[in-house]
Amino acid sequence: MPDSESNIVLDSSQDKQSSNDRRERRISSAVSRYGNRLLGFIRNRVRTNADAEDIAQEVWYQFSRVADLEAIEQVSGWLFRVARNKVTDEYRRKREDSLEDLDFSDGEGDEHFRDILLSEFTDSEDEDLKELFWQQLFSALDELPEKQRQVFIWNELENETFQEIADRTGENIKTLISRKRYAVQHLRSRLQLLYDEFLLH
Repeated sequence: MPDSESNIVLDSSQDKQSSNDRRERRISSAVSRYGNRLLGFIRNRVRTNADAEDIAQEVWYQFSRVADLEAIEQVSGWLFRVARNKVTDEYRRKREDSLEDLDFSDGEGDEHFRDILLSEFTDSEDEDLKELFWQQLFSALDELPEKQRQVFIWNELENETFQEIADRTGENIKTLISRKRYAVQHLRSRLQLLYDEFLLH
């Protein structure tokens, strides 16, 4: 092989190795910078450390599979957005088949939210609305104080009873019920526009 061709092959190999090195450094840097924050973010939204670690691993795996990491302008925004979506997907997977007893009503018989979550749509626009509803539900949950968010997630999405939560946390049942009531009120307020759209569709 002529020297010129050998040099081209060598340069191509070196460029590829350099690109791989930059990629690995970018991934390692992201893990070092955001790893603990990301895990904490997920942990506040799921029941167990094991669930949080599993979802975090999925996020990092997806990050590592991105073809062009340098095209991601805000790595932190990308990571936390993917994490939030995966938490949402996890709860949807767990609850889709058991939402019949989901009580957003706060004891007042108002089951509007459940109606949307349980609906089986054939129209793509309706299905998009349901997807948007789930996304907005978790965005609204993020706005709640931590203790209100946790009791709502534990009771509604993890299907724990108030007694089980009280036994585990040492909190008074009446306090837990009150926190959930405030959470439900906030969710209703934030999601009312989407619910109106659902009714008028």
